[in-house]
Amino acid sequence: MTATLTVAPAPGAAVVEQRPRRHVLGITSPRKLPTWILAHLALLLVVVAFLAPMLWLIFGSLHADSALTVELGGRWTLGNFVAVMTPETLWLPLLNSFLLSAGTALLTVVCAALAAYPLSRYSMRFRRTFLYTIVFSTGLPITAVMVPVYVLFATFAITDSRVATILFMSATSLPFAIWMMKNFMDGVPVSLEEAAWTDGAGWFDSLRGIVLPLMAPGLAVVSIFVFVQQWGDFFIPFVLLQSPEKQPASVSIYTFFSSYGAVAYGQLAAFSILYTLPIIALYGVLSKALGGGFSFAGGLKG
Repeated sequence: MTATLTVAPAPGAAVVEQRPRRHVLGITSPRKLPTWILAHLALLLVVVAFLAPMLWLIFGSLHADSALTVELGGRWTLGNFVAVMTPETLWLPLLNSFLLSAGTALLTVVCAALAAYPLSRYSMRFRRTFLYTIVFSTGLPITAVMVPVYVLFATFAITDSRVATILFMSATSLPFAIWMMKNFMDGVPVSLEEAAWTDGAGWFDSLRGIVLPLMAPGLAVVSIFVFVQQWGDFFIPFVLLQSPEKQPASVSIYTFFSSYGAVAYGQLAAFSILYTLPIIALYGVLSKALGGGFSFAGGLKG
């Protein structure tokens, strides 16, 4: 015979219902399992959407008879890379692309830093309105202003000029670069500049010696953003640069499309891979700067 002892709760005491514990296997609970599956399916679709064109480029560049569809059982060769690796087809357009992109990135970063410093450090009456104007100006499509810009270039006889093209490309990149630079500059404490101001340093000395070195990762982000944007720009060089020897790779890629509708798919795929390699190398070199945060450990206020 077994006796059962039941303890009644005290009057007025709250009764807490004890539910069975839910055992968690791995990192997800059974209740969240469908959400986990949907999230990974969405990520898988994104990976496939980006991976499928890259696989076509790789297989198409190595296939002797490349077309819109690549047969895996065909003849494989490196002839497509050999055909495009000539000075006129590859090296000169890549050099032009580098000159335009690097020149635009350098000029944009310098101008954006000079414009972002007063917006970040000084209290101005129309600062918010000016910032909103900068952001809204980025939404203006470049195709809407290319006709008057071309007329302006033709009036001053500066068409087919790399320098004039770099100036205009820098002007189109400045609005978003100023906004990004201002946000990065806000992360640098003003207290780090007070010692320099006490010693008589001006705003330019403070910007050059304190702010810019501390926001080096931000400078790298803005530089890469502008460089990649102009590296893939087609419309501006296509309109403003007429000489084939001055056109970048984004425009010279048109040479693989004949006027009769035929396309050299194998050479086009090989050229696209070689055209993408400098950007991948740039990300690899500056990945440490992109992944690093601001370092204020060396900034001492004395």
